[in-house]
Amino acid sequence: MDFIRSIMIAASGLRAQSGRMRVISENIANADSTSRQPGGDPYKRQIPTFRTTFDRELGAKTIELGRILNDQASFRTRYEPGHPAADADGYVKLPNVNTLVEVTDLQQAQRSYQANLNVVSATRAMITKTIDILKA
Repeated sequence: MDFIRSIMIAASGLRAQSGRMRVISENIANADSTSRQPGGDPYKRQIPTFRTTFDRELGAKTIELGRILNDQASFRTRYEPGHPAADADGYVKLPNVNTLVEVTDLQQAQRSYQANLNVVSATRAMITKTIDILKA
């Protein structure tokens, strides 16, 4: 049962990091989005959160993707008077997304995902070895 518990705990990490990567991908995809209305607000960067829960069936804590929050940082602006989203002064609001930060967060999420995947692979190998020993 401990083998299955290990796999299920790692699987919760895989799901959480997969959700985190989805949110980061949305941020990167919308890094240059502007409002459709003059002077309107563009896309707001999303921040994934995590929460731990106690799984009674497993008898262990697992992690899951929590609420997705809006980043409260101010928008960037660029002077571009001919742009359809420009305000009366000619400035266009751009999303508060820094692609360098997003790529760094994405790499961290990928590493965490890979670590959880390694736990699943190692546990699976131990199960296989145990079965081989029992067969002998």
